[in-house]
Amino acid sequence: MTKQRDFLRIGVFYDGTFFVKAQNYFWGNKYGWLSFHEFHKLLESFARTKEQGHAAYKVVYSAWFQGLHKESLAQEDKLRLDRKRHHDLLHAGIEPKNVPMSETQGEKGIDVYMAVETLQVGLDGKIDMAVLVTGDGDFVPLVRALMKNGIRVLVAYFEYEDTTSEKVNKGFANERLINSANYCLNINALEHDREFKAEFRTIFRHPEDNKKKEVKS
Repeated sequence: MTKQRDFLRIGVFYDGTFFVKAQNYFWGNKYGWLSFHEFHKLLESFARTKEQGHAAYKVVYSAWFQGLHKESLAQEDKLRLDRKRHHDLLHAGIEPKNVPMSETQGEKGIDVYMAVETLQVGLDGKIDMAVLVTGDGDFVPLVRALMKNGIRVLVAYFEYEDTTSEKVNKGFANERLINSANYCLNINALEHDREFKAEFRTIFRHPEDNKKKEVKS
């Protein structure tokens, strides 16, 4: 009988703006609010199918990278939603790493910040697998650097086309990014996947879920 290795340590690194757009898409299309806790469980389950032989699979570190507008440039409802999301991050143990948003260049520099921080965590020997929640092809060099240093890489992305608003919102991953990683996961495709469709439904929180918690308490 083959002895199982120790648990697989997973690090999750969020391209914040990419995730927010997907979160808004799911909410607007009545799926529910994409929950970080359950999303991490889904990633752990998927990693188990790809990296077999470990005793356990656990997200041990996670970080969120996003540029922030000045308060004077942000709408009040957006500020309230940002505060809600910030609390969700803290409750899920995700470390927020924000940089000031440039008025002329937007989130310029945030991808470099994410790449440097992610690579540093990998080089420090804290994780065995890095999950990059993004579709940005600019992260191809990061993927290659992580793999060069023995860190397996999973690109988790959202693929959708939202036509419910005036401006069409699309989610996708750059083909070069997908091809460069060890593994890739289209979260939206899991809705119809035999193995994961039940788990896909669990990653969304609904307003009535909060009411149930209040009744229990």
